[in-house]
Amino acid sequence: ANCLWLGHSEVVTSFETSCPQFFFREIPPNEALEPQKPAWICQRYKNQYYFATLYDRKMRIPVYSAYIYQPGPGKRPKTWLVEPQLIGPTYPKTMEKEWTLLNHYNVSLEKLSQSQAILRDYKNLTGLNRGHLNPNGHHDDYSSRIATFTLTNIVPQDEKLNGGAWNNYEQQTMIRNTQGCQTTYVIVGAVPGNNFIAKGRVNKPSHLWSAACCMVDNNYIKAWAVIAENDKNQVQLLTLGELEDTLTELYGRGQVSLFDSDCPRE
Repeated sequence: ANCLWLGHSEVVTSFETSCPQFFFREIPPNEALEPQKPAWICQRYKNQYYFATLYDRKMRIPVYSAYIYQPGPGKRPKTWLVEPQLIGPTYPKTMEKEWTLLNHYNVSLEKLSQSQAILRDYKNLTGLNRGHLNPNGHHDDYSSRIATFTLTNIVPQDEKLNGGAWNNYEQQTMIRNTQGCQTTYVIVGAVPGNNFIAKGRVNKPSHLWSAACCMVDNNYIKAWAVIAENDKNQVQLLTLGELEDTLTELYGRGQVSLFDSDCPRE
């Protein structure tokens, strides 16, 4: 019974068993990205899984979010959500508004803030704003867009980068690169930096990165990647292999592998 329950919860023990569908060939990145205090989250909204996030409980930012690229037109949501299961397994299995947890589940803001970043952490920032790893514009319906508005999918991102070169990558480069792709698997991540916001509570990443792998047809798979320093408005286009080697150096926890070996590294 315990195993069955794990499969239905939000904060899970592994992506292989709980929400593998967001990874190419159902293979998530290897352990080289794992932080000291990880939480594996199958991001669930209204009883449906929309993407997967490896969350760093200590830094209070996501390590990465993984999703399937399905862009479409639509409104940008305004509601921000948090992850009740990071407080403990007795709380709701779907993301909720802070207000709901405080008023319906008797959670104090103090208790919520111990487990994750909260709205207050992102108030009154200078030169930084709330940067989505999994962007709402890469989804084609309103529920999947709302699901990206969880603070477990957000990092303090350089304002100019977020609205400039990173946005160009998300909106224009992705459209070009995914031409002919049947299904595009994406992993977007953040490398922890030496600076913090909210009185040391939430880490400001030193770099943001993204990698994609797609099936064009049964015989042809293509991949690409980018990285950006989180204080400059520029994005560097790389091969998947180049990004993995760069991340191996930046994280310093062994050789990074983001996708199954069938994705081309060159």
